[in-house]
Amino acid sequence: MAGKLVHVEIRAADVDRAQTFWGGVFGWEFGDSGVPGIDYRLFRTGDDQGGGLYRSEERTGHLDVYFDTDDIDATIARIRELGGRANDKQPIP
Repeated sequence: MAGKLVHVEIRAADVDRAQTFWGGVFGWEFGDSGVPGIDYRLFRTGDDQGGGLYRSEERTGHLDVYFDTDDIDATIARIRELGGRANDKQPIP
């Protein structure tokens, strides 16, 4: 489904505290992403939705959201046309 939120990333200065908080609020269970050299914790919010939690001193408390789209180029263009900001497309593993 185009426009569906499929992934969210949570930045936190204290990832243990953030994990306890978000896990307590929504009952999310966290697991290690397996990416070497980074503490990136994954969680699921549905069969095809989920997110990650990672340590960051910048923009702490902000969320980065990722949406499904049928045409990434057209979606980026439309976001910018309407005055929004969108990163250039990039592969997401």
